[in-house]
Amino acid sequence: MSKLSTAAAAALLFGLLFIALYHLFIMWSQEHSLRSKLTYCTKNGLRYRLTERFKRYERPHRHLSELIETLQWKISPVNFVWLSCLLLLSGIASGGIFFQSAKGTLLFGGLLGAVPYTMMRATLVHRRMQAQMDFLPAVELFYQCYLVTGERQVRIALQRTVEERRLLGPMQSVFEQLYRNLSVRGDDDASMRLFSSSLGHLWADYFVNILRVALVEGVSISDSLRELLNDMRKARLANEQERNRLLEIRVANFSPLLFVTLFIAINLRYNKDNSYFYYVIDPQGRDMLLNAAVLIFASFLMGLWLSRKKM
Repeated sequence: MSKLSTAAAAALLFGLLFIALYHLFIMWSQEHSLRSKLTYCTKNGLRYRLTERFKRYERPHRHLSELIETLQWKISPVNFVWLSCLLLLSGIASGGIFFQSAKGTLLFGGLLGAVPYTMMRATLVHRRMQAQMDFLPAVELFYQCYLVTGERQVRIALQRTVEERRLLGPMQSVFEQLYRNLSVRGDDDASMRLFSSSLGHLWADYFVNILRVALVEGVSISDSLRELLNDMRKARLANEQERNRLLEIRVANFSPLLFVTLFIAINLRYNKDNSYFYYVIDPQGRDMLLNAAVLIFASFLMGLWLSRKKM
């Protein structure tokens, strides 16, 4: 495993050096292109070739693209994969140096490599929880705008809803993204799927299905919207109870990390030398820290999965 850690450290250093040189070259080429407006950039660069190669894997590329577009992050799927790979190499290198075992090398590398995707999922769950209570007023505003516009054009009603600037919290950006995608993007189903993924609950799926019927068949959806609003008002108390359960799940996610930190801090406070020996020098102590990190990460993933199922 020491050879694997050494190879990972060398690959990490090579990757960081390559990224630094690549961005320096990009800065130089941009400055050079500003001097000559006749410069034509062909699509033969390394970034373009890597992007096209990654697009061959249709399912992971589409999955990452939809998640990134849902969160409105300014990062491409290829750069996201590069970041995960660099963290994986750094975890393998540092895990081999600190833990000095095959278990520590592979597990710590896997933990660091999964951090970007886990943070993406955690951010999405946090955003869904914020937008869950604001969805009913947003649908009510859209229903009013739909009636005012004559019950004919869904896109015009969405435009009026966005221009009103009365949507609460993150719902303003979610509806702006939906209107922008429906206006510019050619695939309405993908736009609806992104909207549903941004909210992540059953009411959003119903709302998307109603909008899809209006866009495809061109019929009035005022009755369907009215029934949806009545059902959402009746279920609001139950949604409050579900929100409290989700809050309890999120608090339980961070409790193991809090107890481990408190336990280690107390040991360092009262017996610093022995604590340093058993946590850093002793292999069994390092293995205990690794097991604690794996269990905390697993509990965090389980909390994300339960939060997703509760929505």
